[in-house]
Amino acid sequence: MDEAENEPEAPTQVTTDAHDRAASARNRNDTPRCALEAAIDRWGATVLRLATSRLGNTSDAEDVFQTVFLRLFQSHVQFADDEHMKSWLLRVTINCCNDAHRSPWKRHRATLDESVTSTLAATPERHEDAVDEELSRALAHLSEKQRTAIHLFYFEGYSTDEIAQITGELSATVRSHLHRARKTLKHELGVSL
Repeated sequence: MDEAENEPEAPTQVTTDAHDRAASARNRNDTPRCALEAAIDRWGATVLRLATSRLGNTSDAEDVFQTVFLRLFQSHVQFADDEHMKSWLLRVTINCCNDAHRSPWKRHRATLDESVTSTLAATPERHEDAVDEELSRALAHLSEKQRTAIHLFYFEGYSTDEIAQITGELSATVRSHLHRARKTLKHELGVSL
């Protein structure tokens, strides 16, 4: 009797195992996409802000954003923790921004952007907050490395040692970038950070 009772359960167990394997296979296929979506949700704004800060152009920053997360999707990097992934994303963002600056298209377009910007600035319909304009002008006086250091230090909350690790520079160099950036901003804005 005991054997008869167990026989119907065996096919159910096999069916369940097959179902579990199929579900597991589907999950493995969905995992990279889900992980990508989670990374975009968690750090997308940070990547976009850093790219915008480095490039000064929203359109170019959006291109860098797409490139960074495409590289994440295509890579098979195993991250030790969330902080490791964030550092990797910021490093790739900086590299992509550097690539964008070296691009012949970027250099050619820079002269076009300057003429469009001067035209828009003269247009009476353009109403931007005076503080934002003043801050943008002051930030434009900083070098790219200084803007990056300021962004990572003040907006992302990284220490100088962490910024050094992300940017591949010495901590003393990062502190120098921050010092010079603060000095320039103090001169341009009349305030200290």
